[in-house]
Amino acid sequence: MKTTIYYYTGTGNSLWVARTLGKAIGEAEIVSISDWMKEKKPISSECIGIIFPVHMWGVPSAVIKFISEFKAFSPQYLFAVAVNAGQVANTLVQLKNICKKGGLTLAAGYEIIMPSNYIPWGGAELEEEQKLKFEAAGRKLSTIAHTINNMESRQVEKGPLWQRILFTAIYKLSFPRVPKMDSDFWADEKCNQCEICCKVCPAENITMAEGKPAWHHHCEQCFACLQWCPKVAIQYGKKTSAYARYHQPEIQLKDIIKAEHK
Repeated sequence: MKTTIYYYTGTGNSLWVARTLGKAIGEAEIVSISDWMKEKKPISSECIGIIFPVHMWGVPSAVIKFISEFKAFSPQYLFAVAVNAGQVANTLVQLKNICKKGGLTLAAGYEIIMPSNYIPWGGAELEEEQKLKFEAAGRKLSTIAHTINNMESRQVEKGPLWQRILFTAIYKLSFPRVPKMDSDFWADEKCNQCEICCKVCPAENITMAEGKPAWHHHCEQCFACLQWCPKVAIQYGKKTSAYARYHQPEIQLKDIIKAEHK
């Protein structure tokens, strides 16, 4: 069975999950959603996976756009993995409904907990805490790989009822505002005009203007620009200059740049 895993990533968590799951499955092609949206090559795999980060307790707009293009294809088995920091909420139920509207059946949906990269709420977790999460994620991905290889249908995973009600309401309120939330990004005096922030942005939302990065209000709030900045020059609001940065330690900058600028 040919399996293709499509991933969307900013700081590498979802790419790491895609690679780890691909190895556990045995034979799986790993494709960036950002790449695919530029080229839109035909999809012929019998088994398709979608791996993405939870944004604002829901599905990122880039993944919604991908599925709208993807609906013309009918894989035998479609699964998803929502990467989050501990609150998957109603994300996979939302994704299942989006797929259904597009004529697709989401056979299974899983959550994987990884270290948070949402720096407005604090800096990177301690390395030991990160390691424990990676180990737990690896174990769960091995189990998921078994269900995928057997093409098993499973109920999508979801958070407790209160979380689904509250966070879904927040998602609906915040979703239209996300593109312009980049107004709080800025670059301090350490910026050396390396343009890495432009190259890692999956939304292609950043250009250089007068020697500093400029954000153009179609942000996804993935924080790739801030987390990958080699000079720690990009900030968000007033507090992030004091916070440690995070990106998945096994994912290299070249992996992200290749995915976004193939």
